[in-house]
Amino acid sequence: MGIAHKKDYPNVVGTMTGADPDGFTGDPRQERARRRALGDAPRGGPMEGWTEEEFADRDLMAPCGLYCGTCGVYIATRDGNEKFKSVMGNLYGTKPEETECLGCMQPDPPKNLYGYCSLCTIRQCVKSKGYYSCHQCGEWPCDMIGSFSLATGRRVMERAIPIWREKAAALGDEEGSVEWARSECERYHCSFCGEPLFRGAQRCRACHKQVAYELDGSL
Repeated sequence: MGIAHKKDYPNVVGTMTGADPDGFTGDPRQERARRRALGDAPRGGPMEGWTEEEFADRDLMAPCGLYCGTCGVYIATRDGNEKFKSVMGNLYGTKPEETECLGCMQPDPPKNLYGYCSLCTIRQCVKSKGYYSCHQCGEWPCDMIGSFSLATGRRVMERAIPIWREKAAALGDEEGSVEWARSECERYHCSFCGEPLFRGAQRCRACHKQVAYELDGSL
């Protein structure tokens, strides 16, 4: 199963704004074949973009439902993609060198935690109750969810936590959580060309398809 390495994001601005990636042919399926022939496509496997190890990594299982594995800040950090860090930093108002994270549920002291995540009241609440996710809490959805500052994030939370609950109820917390993480990654692929996306992407980098309203809405 392949990881979307930094070479898989040669034009992150194109993902955010729709600018043409270098060498785009106009047909996404031909483009994917071209990239594979050049050795510039994501490595093959059951799912492009993420690994089984990432699905099982509790550090990435954001308790609020905003799965860290599909977060642009995490992907940029994982792949060492400085251009993507700059794009995400501009979006969130942080310097590129500060726009890094390896998952909001890293054990203390965290190795690399984004500043906003370190101040997250939802994360603090879950930890104070001895949970690892909001799906375990009988008070969800609470005022912290309803008053979350980003409407896109709130929509994701309201969609994701019920799915996490369903999978945990059917498979048990451990396996259900892994399958929930897998389902989040499956969701973030272009419905036309299949390229992996990140949460918040407005257009597919490869084929330019508008994806925002299929996924989480406009930023």
